[in-house]
Amino acid sequence: MSKEKKTKRGLTLVYTGDGKGKTTASLGLALRSVGRGQKVKIYQFIKSPERSYGEQIALKKLGVEMVQLGIGFTWTKTPEEHREALQKAWPIAKEAVMSGDYDVVILDELNNALAIEKFPIEDVLPLNEVIELLKNKPSHVHLVITGRNAKKEITDLADLVSVIEAEKHYYNEGIPAVKGIEF
Repeated sequence: MSKEKKTKRGLTLVYTGDGKGKTTASLGLALRSVGRGQKVKIYQFIKSPERSYGEQIALKKLGVEMVQLGIGFTWTKTPEEHREALQKAWPIAKEAVMSGDYDVVILDELNNALAIEKFPIEDVLPLNEVIELLKNKPSHVHLVITGRNAKKEITDLADLVSVIEAEKHYYNEGIPAVKGIEF
């Protein structure tokens, strides 16, 4: 472990709210971190590996792995399929954080996953384990958590909470997701 890893304090940053830009903010942070020679790993809890994402393509060129652990929006698959995906996803992401191998770990859409109310998730993605991760992560690791509806237990432990709110959005005018903007 480098001297820098031993002496710096890893931060916990949360990007939440109903506005567009939470993932984008975390990706900007990833870009900055890579530019400074830091090792970054990104996990997405909702997005599916069956789709292609522009940010994943770009990050791969920079040597940053972005892994989709989800299966898509909650209305696209059955609750059982989502529960199974979350049950597999959580240990993978937790291991990456606790390994200490990364300077920055981004858990994209983890807040969204924790906020699912259509079906039970506490037994496959326990909030108490997420809290323990925040409290016990290696001291040098910066942890970034994104997604709507961040739990108070998470925001209370975070060093930074940015709430992104929409004032205006083209979706409301009937414009669908735009390649290069949303995906």
